Amino acid sequence: MKLGVIGLPSSGKKTIMEALTHHTEAMSHKGTDQLHTIRVPDQRVDVLSDMYQPRKTIFAQVEYFLPGRAGASNESGKTQHPLTSVRDCDALIHVVRNFSGYGFEDPTPENDWRTLDQELILADLIVVEKRLERIEQEKKRNRKTDPQELKLLEECHLHLENETPLRQYPELAAAPSLRGFALLSAKPMLILFNNGDEDDSVPSIQTLADDENHMAVKGKLEQELAQMSDEEASEFMHEFNISESVTDRVIKKSYDLLGLISFFTVGEDEVRAWTIRIGTPAVDAAGVIHTDIQRGFIRAEVVAYTHLIDAGSYVEARKQGVVRLEGKTYPVKDGDIINFRFNV
Repeated sequence: MKLGVIGLPSSGKKTIMEALTHHTEAMSHKGTDQLHTIRVPDQRVDVLSDMYQPRKTIFAQVEYFLPGRAGASNESGKTQHPLTSVRDCDALIHVVRNFSGYGFEDPTPENDWRTLDQELILADLIVVEKRLERIEQEKKRNRKTDPQELKLLEECHLHLENETPLRQYPELAAAPSLRGFALLSAKPMLILFNNGDEDDSVPSIQTLADDENHMAVKGKLEQELAQMSDEEASEFMHEFNISESVTDRVIKKSYDLLGLISFFTVGEDEVRAWTIRIGTPAVDAAGVIHTDIQRGFIRAEVVAYTHLIDAGSYVEARKQGVVRLEGKTYPVKDGDIINFRFNV
């Protein structure tokens, strides 16, 4: 899972990036892209690791990407808009300034939010119009075109011209024919209102659709929290009434945004969390581990995490009848512990 962090200048996106990733040393290189990988906190992995005492414990991972400044050069030496570099991200985190301070004008979150969202829409409109022009040229040359692609692009064009982001139309945004365009406004988005230290409120924004995912964070406080030891952080969170770090909250929201869940494989060699989409059939979940397991899939031996913990051991879970065999089409559930039987 790769999340792109975007925002207008002075929105505090670098501060948020540091709070999310606990990385500060690379931030001194202004104008360069920042990419950091962090592990996804999951208490279930810790519990399973204590139970099995494996040689390795591997958590799921998430990548956070912060594009460099406008005008940065790509590998070919050509300048590019910073939003171009987030096209390969799975979702976007839009940081909106909602704090005041010395040298800052009063925050205008509604205007700032709308300004950048319009940039995403305009970038997509350019891509869609270019493709539509190319299709028209191919028609004139009597070349075969895909009528489904044309229909979807025309629908996108209509919404974009009406200044509506494509994420408001999930089925359209997820259409396989459009996947190659990596349209920015079609990506799931989490809006982070970057508040001051004493402000817990979410600003009222009339132009924000009811189903837009958003939350308020105290970016500067969270940045300081990220640099502390566990003991210091615990005291700090208690003092400022912070129940969960921004990293934990954003990861949970990101999983919800993308419809992701975790299943686990366990043993003496390794306890590991694997990330899949909700509803993924067992045979495809096997392919996330290795294509050979998917190809030779026979059965999935499954026990729910809660059932295993209640039983106290895998052997006892078997005795209690909560370990079951499932076929290829079984939709894997969050927290399933799976042993795949296969033959190649």
